[in-house]
Amino acid sequence: MSNYFIILAAGKSERFNSNIPKPYVIYKGKPVVQHSIDKAKKCKKIEKILLVINKNHKNFIKKLNTKKIKIIFGGKTRSESSLLALQNIRRKRVKNILIHDAARPNFSLKLLNKLINELKKNKSVIPTIKTKDSVKFKNKNLIINIDRDYIYLTQTPQAFDYKELYKLKNNKSSKITDDANLFIRANKKIKFISGESSNKKITSLTDINNDQQIKYGIGFDIHRLVLKRKLYLGGIKIKSKFGTLGHSDGDPVLHAITDAILGACKMGDIGQKFSDKNKKFKNIRSTILLKKVINEMKQNNYFINNIDINIITQTPKISKYKNKMIKTIAKICGISTTQINIKGKTTEKLGLIGKEKAIACEVISSVTKYD
Repeated sequence: MSNYFIILAAGKSERFNSNIPKPYVIYKGKPVVQHSIDKAKKCKKIEKILLVINKNHKNFIKKLNTKKIKIIFGGKTRSESSLLALQNIRRKRVKNILIHDAARPNFSLKLLNKLINELKKNKSVIPTIKTKDSVKFKNKNLIINIDRDYIYLTQTPQAFDYKELYKLKNNKSSKITDDANLFIRANKKIKFISGESSNKKITSLTDINNDQQIKYGIGFDIHRLVLKRKLYLGGIKIKSKFGTLGHSDGDPVLHAITDAILGACKMGDIGQKFSDKNKKFKNIRSTILLKKVINEMKQNNYFINNIDINIITQTPKISKYKNKMIKTIAKICGISTTQINIKGKTTEKLGLIGKEKAIACEVISSVTKYD
């Protein structure tokens, strides 16, 4: 018996006011829904993930990393999409189900684990937060003050015993705005736990735009080509009789990317971070250095939007290695391959590069800082 995680992303995004549907808009370095997918993948207690999408949005799926994710089309309402997901897995050995709205990308793994643990003694577990605002109820011309100490706002993910939820899922009313409503209406016991104030729902484009600042950075690096050195470009080893001379592995592509990101985030430069006077960086792989910068960048609430790369070399021909480089860089940076562009350039046999004695790289990166 297993735990399934359902992500609902089948809405029309009518309130979002964007040409790109809400689940696929870039937020903190990747599409909104990718955050939920990645967190569910990291949770060791979740065996399977089911993504429910709008059939009109299927062309946007290529933006996502959906490896080992089952994708189905949703219905006209949230309730109908949830039911279709439950029906899709009814022949599986499902013990528990977690249902989550794709528009909430900021929940934590801690919350996810707590929900699953609480299902050991409960059939329905719902995260809630208390409202800080004064609450009024209007009924025609009558306005009533409501004590906010009795008001709770529910969040997702919401966790349920699969069989118990499936029994209640015979109502497809559009008024069912979350699955907890079914248990409340049936007068079933619900375990409420503390939610997370950061687990906010993204409703409109301003929920993203008002929380971000876009910054840009430039990086440049050049290394001499010499005998008896390995050649690393874009994080991959390339077969060549010449390699790049450098204190580290001499990868000009990753060095330029690192400097571009450091510049965009106002975090200094690669020489300050990893001095060639320091023996511990002798022959170190540049993949390690870039990972360190990426981790520091994220700690400071910066996230990569895109990276544009010019590799300037007479040899080797970059087109042969471009796709592998993009995949490697995307993995290091924790972003989609669609956010990276690589162009191979030559100097028409002019100068050191043209004489095959050096390789250079220039990079422009865009990052977003979230307050």
